[in-house]
Amino acid sequence: MSTRTFLSGMAALVAVVAMAAEAQAQDPATRFGRWQMDSDNPPPFINIMTYEPWGDGGMSIKVEATNARGEDSAWGYNTLFDGELREVWGQENAETAVEWVDARTTRISNARGGRVTQVIINTLSEDGNTISNEYVRLDENGKVTGVSHAVYRRMR
Repeated sequence: MSTRTFLSGMAALVAVVAMAAEAQAQDPATRFGRWQMDSDNPPPFINIMTYEPWGDGGMSIKVEATNARGEDSAWGYNTLFDGELREVWGQENAETAVEWVDARTTRISNARGGRVTQVIINTLSEDGNTISNEYVRLDENGKVTGVSHAVYRRMR
């Protein structure tokens, strides 16, 4: 076997192993459980996300919140991390698509009436106990109109 053939084979093997490791690292189970948003708002304000298994390798997301006036809301969606828009229950004319960016980060595209109005970059901390969300709001032309941030901590 020539050195060139050996090196080409090794490079291909390294690429396959790296892709397999990345695919394995994109494991929704690392997020399963309940997460509470950090907030300076006084009670009764609370916001809790629950992540559970769904379908073949997917995840079901439920958000339950109580605002400062004590009004409750709940909504959620399911994803296979394939970037396809799926219906959001509890919100009229809403759809959401989720896709992996890397092993700890997803990009969530929220749409209303078929138009993406918000993109969320959702990043799981290295220790697996914190999720940071960067919310980017978009106008009808796709121009950024605002950015906000929230941190969720795993509930024990």
